Amino acid sequence: MSDTVPPPPPLVPPRVPRRQRLARWYRAQSLRSRLTFLTAAAVAVAIALSALACWFIVEKQLYGQVRNDLRTVQPPRVRLPVYCPATPEEALKQAALPFPRGGSSQQDQPNFAFRDTQVVMTDPAGVCLPLGATRAIALQADDAKVFDLPPNQSIFRSGHYTNGVPALVRVLWVNAPGPNGQQPVLVMIAAPTEPVENALQGLALILGGVAVGGIVLAGLAGRLVARSALKPVDQLTDVVEHIARTEEVGTTIPVHGSDEIARLSTSFNSMSTALANSRERQTRLIADAGHELRTPLTSLRTNVDLLIRSDQTGRPLPAGTRTKLLGNMKAQMQELTVLIGDLLQLSRPDSPKQVRNLAVVAVHEIADRAVERAKLRGPGLAFETEVAPWYVHGDAAALERAVINLLDNAVKYSPPAGTIEVRLDQGVLTVRDHGPGIPADELPYVFDRFWRSPSSRQLPGSGLGLSIVAQSVREAGGEVSLGPARDGGPGALATVRLPGGPAPE
Repeated sequence: MSDTVPPPPPLVPPRVPRRQRLARWYRAQSLRSRLTFLTAAAVAVAIALSALACWFIVEKQLYGQVRNDLRTVQPPRVRLPVYCPATPEEALKQAALPFPRGGSSQQDQPNFAFRDTQVVMTDPAGVCLPLGATRAIALQADDAKVFDLPPNQSIFRSGHYTNGVPALVRVLWVNAPGPNGQQPVLVMIAAPTEPVENALQGLALILGGVAVGGIVLAGLAGRLVARSALKPVDQLTDVVEHIARTEEVGTTIPVHGSDEIARLSTSFNSMSTALANSRERQTRLIADAGHELRTPLTSLRTNVDLLIRSDQTGRPLPAGTRTKLLGNMKAQMQELTVLIGDLLQLSRPDSPKQVRNLAVVAVHEIADRAVERAKLRGPGLAFETEVAPWYVHGDAAALERAVINLLDNAVKYSPPAGTIEVRLDQGVLTVRDHGPGIPADELPYVFDRFWRSPSSRQLPGSGLGLSIVAQSVREAGGEVSLGPARDGGPGALATVRLPGGPAPE
């Protein structure tokens, strides 16, 4: 016989607690269903609490009225000796006789002021009921505790008659005259509470019906409220799905009111508009970059084709021409390198919160280093530098690139043997050249990407330097402007304002 391995027992999934199952069910519902459920639940709790409060208030009032009625009943006058049976049941039979045994007439019986009253004799023990009584009060062992109270002071307790009918019982004791003096006896006065309980049961049914109807109406009202309240959300969802399907950013939805939904719609419209503007800027940047790259690439291809053709035809170019072509190719490659670096710089996010490598930067040190580099690029120019210590919180590389671009711009447009003034005082950096300046009608466009003045298109550059300056300064929380010199002389004045302080924080 071959040994057979029994199959493994089936895996029993672990039992999920009821609370987790409810949480999963709740999360699986739509927002409209959740809002309806929460509205119905809140109304149900409110109705339930109101119904319970109403029921308890009515119960207290009804039982209080019964208690007040019992309190107004005067205890009977009891004369001894009087024959009283030993138990309430026997006393009930005795009360049905025309004249009680053990007494000569009705005057020998206690004087009862209330029909549901009985007297409990303690010595000898017995229970007396009024003549014609149809029910007796069931005794309890704790009734004797009333003797610890002063005479005629009552206690109230819930009890019942011997036939099981519920009642509210008032218990007190009085002194009854007898042959041996005063004798304490227990007096019990009761009132049936069956009408009160019937009224409370009817009230409970009414309140229960009202609660159920209120919950149903609350669910319907919650559904209507959820549908009306979430209508702007449905519109927002439709717009988002439309954008995801067609990629048409910039679509907005109408905004009504000033509530949370209106704020959400306004925020979405702002986001959609910002995305549309970002895509437009991206498209324009790509188009402008392609336009700027086309010229040096075309020139490079022309020069390379010329060199290749000369080698293929066996007609080498003159040495001077070949050297000039190679020099032009090198200059065009350098121009492409600068352009690509500028494009990479502009591809950084505009939001300061997304900029990396943030630290405390010494602007005066950056200005000194930038001036030293500018001297190499403009060896015949004079630089007047006056910088005071100033520290900002930002990206050191981006700020240094911005200052270098400002100085390069000043070097490019300065006349031979001209002077460039660099000042840094209380966070305000100014760079002033003595060149031809900028026409007033061109000032609004100087910080645009790839914008170049018509009068300077023959000069080298990509038109991105001042755009990089503006972006870097904005990332540091500052402002930059470019305009004519303040003294009315020739040249342009660039002003950069950076937040910070004269000492590192």
